[in-house]
Amino acid sequence: TWTISFLYCSVTYTNVKSGLAFMDDELVRAVKLTSRERRFIKFASVEYDGQLYMTPQDFLESVVEQEPRPRLKRRQLNNKDLEMIKEATPALNKGSTQMFRTLRDKGIISYTEYLFLLSILTKPQTGFEIAFNMFDTDGNQRVDKNEFLVIRRLMGGTLMYERETDEATRKAMEKIFSHAWKGKHGVPETAVPGADDDKKKSHPVVEDYVDDDQGLQRKHMVDTTLIVHFFGKKGKDELRYEGFRRFMENLQTEVLELEYHEFAKGHDTITEVDFAKILLRYTHLDTNEYDMYLDRLLDRIREEKGITFEEFKVFCQFLNNLEDFSIAMRMYTLADHPISKEEFMRAVKICTGTNLSRHLVHIVFQIFDEDGDGQLSYREFIAIMKDRLHRGFKSYAKNEGWDAFKSCVKQEMKSPM
Repeated sequence: TWTISFLYCSVTYTNVKSGLAFMDDELVRAVKLTSRERRFIKFASVEYDGQLYMTPQDFLESVVEQEPRPRLKRRQLNNKDLEMIKEATPALNKGSTQMFRTLRDKGIISYTEYLFLLSILTKPQTGFEIAFNMFDTDGNQRVDKNEFLVIRRLMGGTLMYERETDEATRKAMEKIFSHAWKGKHGVPETAVPGADDDKKKSHPVVEDYVDDDQGLQRKHMVDTTLIVHFFGKKGKDELRYEGFRRFMENLQTEVLELEYHEFAKGHDTITEVDFAKILLRYTHLDTNEYDMYLDRLLDRIREEKGITFEEFKVFCQFLNNLEDFSIAMRMYTLADHPISKEEFMRAVKICTGTNLSRHLVHIVFQIFDEDGDGQLSYREFIAIMKDRLHRGFKSYAKNEGWDAFKSCVKQEMKSPM
């Protein structure tokens, strides 16, 4: 197994060094791209009229895999393909925790929607309503297609003037969807006809999309899978909060199921060691540090009960509240002190309104209790869990050449055997 993994990583490294992988040249030319832009380009497997899109399968792979599936080139879509995609997209009331996996390659996701979906994965449920209200620009508790497109364009770096969006709204959106690339590509500013001097200074040029060289934004409008799912095949439906909340919950659950079942391999539970591997999977630990945590757990665990999906899901929902947990710890004046199991469980309850199982908390402490005194190192736990929460995303940007080879070996060691 290790020989095969090593050969796989060696081939990956050779491809990167020689430029055989078709994406490498694009990434080299696009040296100014952010890590998320690079990752979108790497995983996007389809193209229409010069614009790149992810499929639902591409998106799922981009958040759980280090590299995309091998492919020779992107699939070029035509108008007939777009009609078939529209027909395959389920209505909002038919959404489920299987939707992305069911659609597979029968769907398209734009770059700005990719940013939106990424933001959903790390948002606590308390943030769902805030996100919805940002789309609901007229405050009528319903979002129509135009409102969705306005905010989607804002996230992508441009702003339409059918609606008034002030500086405070833009800053709020950037805080919620923190990976927007507004202004990064040098979008010029220009005056809006009839605007006063203040507006002339603050508004960028009126464009449908930024026309860049990488195919992330183009000046044409396509009804993507999300638009059809939210607003119907004719685009006339309105999105209400309950449907929006259900979509966000379904997506979070679907990604967690995909990750969990990779380790469960058909069983009802995963082992405690597998749970530790999932927690440490996307972190920036080196191989020795990674092994140290697993060895610590193996030495201390006395009884293997397994971790159910529901336990795993509740813990991951807690991680989406990690900032609130940090605040709770500071209010306890525990930020620089070890934390007991009781204090840990109480803080989680305050932040999420749910209880973690005692067995799962026990396993977490066995992983992160350095000296076995029953206390958790706050700083160590928070730092590693932040990596886990964002799935080590910042590390993807440097994974080229020799760094890619080392990262590949590391990821193979972390993968379930």
